[in-house]
Amino acid sequence: MVATTGAGQSLSHRRAQLAGPSGVKGLVSNVRVLAIAVFASLGGFVYGYNQGMFGQILSMSSFSATVHPESITNTTTRGLLTAILELGAWVGVLANGLLADALGRQQATLSGVVVFVVGVIVQACAKNADYILGGRFVTGLGVGVLSMIVPLYNAELAPPELRGSLVSLQQLAICFGIMVSYWIGYGTNYIGGTGASQSNAAWLVPVCIQIAPAVILGVGILFMPPSPRWLMTKGRENECLEVIANLRNLPTDNDLVQLEYLEVKAQHRFEQETSLARFPQYHSPGLMNKVKLEYHQYLSLLTNRSLFKRTIVAVFIMVFQQCEISTPSLQENSPFIFADLGLTGNTTSLLAGGVGGILLFLATIPAVLYIDQFGRKPVLITGAIGMGVCHFIVAGLDGKYNSSWPQHKAAGWVAVVFVWLYEVNFGYSWGPGAWVVVAEVFPLGVRAKAISIGASSNWLNNFAIGQATPDMVAKMGYGTFIFFGAMCFIGAVFVYFVVPETKNLTLEEMDEVFGDEAGTAIEDRNRLIEIYTDLGLLESSSGEEKVVAGKEQTES
Repeated sequence: MVATTGAGQSLSHRRAQLAGPSGVKGLVSNVRVLAIAVFASLGGFVYGYNQGMFGQILSMSSFSATVHPESITNTTTRGLLTAILELGAWVGVLANGLLADALGRQQATLSGVVVFVVGVIVQACAKNADYILGGRFVTGLGVGVLSMIVPLYNAELAPPELRGSLVSLQQLAICFGIMVSYWIGYGTNYIGGTGASQSNAAWLVPVCIQIAPAVILGVGILFMPPSPRWLMTKGRENECLEVIANLRNLPTDNDLVQLEYLEVKAQHRFEQETSLARFPQYHSPGLMNKVKLEYHQYLSLLTNRSLFKRTIVAVFIMVFQQCEISTPSLQENSPFIFADLGLTGNTTSLLAGGVGGILLFLATIPAVLYIDQFGRKPVLITGAIGMGVCHFIVAGLDGKYNSSWPQHKAAGWVAVVFVWLYEVNFGYSWGPGAWVVVAEVFPLGVRAKAISIGASSNWLNNFAIGQATPDMVAKMGYGTFIFFGAMCFIGAVFVYFVVPETKNLTLEEMDEVFGDEAGTAIEDRNRLIEIYTDLGLLESSSGEEKVVAGKEQTES
């Protein structure tokens, strides 16, 4: 809630004076917030681990024997086994907004964990491919919920100066989960041998071990405080104030606590009044009016010119992240791709994938240090070009040596190195950068619903790429890398010409960027100023902010 007026700047300045340190130092100095960040990162870890794990067990002989070899050798079936999780996650993430508001952030997280664990158990009991398909779809429902609800809950409890660090921690946890999954798969691959004698434990252990962090998350979330924002929406204002005070370890009448509390209250009033102003006819009592209200709020993303442009950016930035960048498909199919590059034996290909997982994790670490300094567009364009170059080099090597990899081991390892460099380019750019853009381009009034649409694009395209990649690798060979390389360069062009630089832009400036100077964002900003003034956050006579402390304001 930032304005470009002197009053807005003064309010931001006052908040900065009262707030504590940001980044890692801020997390360390606030034990409660650090604990929340750790639990939130478990949600990212579960998602990342599951994403990387399945590709490892898919190449194990014991798993192939369990689900029948034809399910693994048939590339279409193998693609469906991999991609069905993303289809479930697409459904889960679309249901997430309604679920989070109806049950609350904690209970929604717990429900996601329960569904996730049920899906894992079904897979562990597999006797054929149908068990895996059903189990992974159910697991995907849980993953879809966790991929959105945990960082949402985490951000709502964190003070403004720590939210960026917590989002970055979530992304790091996803990469960490991917990295861990490779090495667990590499280790369990030896159980009973790597051939026909391999024990079922080789694939059951990686599948079942993911239950542990999920259960820790589900149990731990119950001991954490409810979201102040959710409490406010339920009319539990006193509890909201107490939660904020406990999180900051300050009394309820402290200036900082009062400021945060009033901003939460202002945001709730803003959302209520914005919805009433835009859709007054649907605010009468009744279930059908409520359903129509939700429908028209989503429809405004298509009918409002400025919002439609932003929706295009959000949807297609995720299309390119999954299609041209295709990291999930490479993660889940890396053993087969590395085998196609001349690395013989499951152990060797798993090892090659494990190194890539480490590089992806390490490359994500510095992303938070410069994306706010260099801007979104330069980082995304540089990453896309870097990945495109890597794809083309791998395509050239594969095209020349595909039929003679055993005689050209060095060329095979050069190709693997460029796959690793591709993952590095993804780690510092499109991994965190795409999500940052999606979160920034929308005005406050429709942000939650719009982000859910962007996230659903992520999962739906993830499903499509996961389904298509095995067949592409089998039928197109090096042409697969040419295709993805071309999409990388198209993605760079899309960012250059279509995506605005969102670094440090206010709502008003964002509205101007999308060609609607008198549009939604300005109306939102004016409404927000009126609410701030009414709550005492802004003093109408002078335009200066006044931090209001004391019982009189909180009881009003």
